[in-house]
Amino acid sequence: MTKTVTKKYEIDMTQGPLLRKILRFALPLMLSGMLQLLFNAADTVVVGRFAGSDSLAAVGTTGSLINLIVNLFMGFSVGANVLVARYYGSQDAKNLSESVHTSVVVSVLGGFLVGVVGFLAAPSLLRLMGTPENVLPKSVMYTRIYFAGMPFTGLYNFGAAILRSVGDTRRPLYFLSIAGVINVLLNLFFVIVLHMDVAGVALATVISNTISALLVILTLLRSDAIYALRLKKLKIHRDKLLALAQVGIPAGIQGMVFSISNMTVQSSINSFGSTIMAGNTAASNIESFLYIALNAFHHAALAATSQSVGAGRTERIGKTMAVCAGCVTVIGLAASSIVVLLRQPLVSIYSSDPQVITVGMTRLLWLATPYFLCGLMDMMVGCLRGMGFSAMPTVVSMLGACGIRVIWVYTVFAAFHTLEVLYMAYIISWTVTAGAHFICYLCVRKRFFARIRQQSV
Repeated sequence: MTKTVTKKYEIDMTQGPLLRKILRFALPLMLSGMLQLLFNAADTVVVGRFAGSDSLAAVGTTGSLINLIVNLFMGFSVGANVLVARYYGSQDAKNLSESVHTSVVVSVLGGFLVGVVGFLAAPSLLRLMGTPENVLPKSVMYTRIYFAGMPFTGLYNFGAAILRSVGDTRRPLYFLSIAGVINVLLNLFFVIVLHMDVAGVALATVISNTISALLVILTLLRSDAIYALRLKKLKIHRDKLLALAQVGIPAGIQGMVFSISNMTVQSSINSFGSTIMAGNTAASNIESFLYIALNAFHHAALAATSQSVGAGRTERIGKTMAVCAGCVTVIGLAASSIVVLLRQPLVSIYSSDPQVITVGMTRLLWLATPYFLCGLMDMMVGCLRGMGFSAMPTVVSMLGACGIRVIWVYTVFAAFHTLEVLYMAYIISWTVTAGAHFICYLCVRKRFFARIRQQSV
């Protein structure tokens, strides 16, 4: 692969019109995430249509648990994103290469470790979440098969993070498209033809994740760019590992704590029975498309801020936040309006049960419209981490988004035991946490800029 071919996929966010570059970065990433969700939704649709409500509930109740364990590990990929983008912005080939090779080794070793922990702990954690006995065996089976493929899931996420760091969001889109089509075909074959139920859906997911991981790694191996992967250079560089950990561990802890708070909410949903669980699973899958659309600007803010810091173009950091905030608000409100208007046919895709459809519609009516607040919250975290402040947004998110949800469940929801009261926890936590992150940005901005100017003297 020539440097000219490789270069056309990269986006240098340190110069030129920022809005155009942010959109050029975010749109392929948005499509990638939506395609991945669309293909993953095939898991839910196939199970709901051809295996029944219990199987649909079994798949739905595993999400919070899987995210709990995976997010801690995946936080390291955020560290890789920041580190590689910063060295790319400064065109520091040596440190960039060491960051890439350290990241890849960490992804494989960490994937094995997380896979073993998730496989062994699945039954106990699912019981702790209050998973009903009628869906527990299927939930355990799905979770264990998923975690068996964690080394490849980790490898893809770290590899894709490296590509995103240099602005390449197009090739991951191509890879996910290929893997996603295979995922859908395998879903249909395993569930409808072989009658493998949730095990077939999980196996199809693992196989598709493996294919996307291999495509990303092959791209890095064939590249002639300064971020190319060379097998003989694979090793852990201690200073790069520490730098990854400095950003990645707080990011991972934040993701894990978010998952714990979501598990608390999921446990509350489980208390209403499998029909309510199925309706929430369907609606939650639809909300995931909103999340992915807005989360693309989190990654855009992270990459643009990190590149700007590396290049010493700190004046572009404020512009990055403003542009990304505008995009999140406009796109979030537009997409949410469409979801609310089409909520009945959208939920009907997942289930034909009238009760399940009603529950799903209720959740979307409450949570879809204010979803842009969740996007603003995540986008500001991207800016702060790009500036090197990773622990701060973690603490704010733990106290704000996560703390509020847990307290709400055990106080207000305990007193007024309805789904609508439970949904209010999300809206309040998004609003408070987004505001707190913005205040943090204003507080650290002057100090950060002064430090950068001092280092450049």
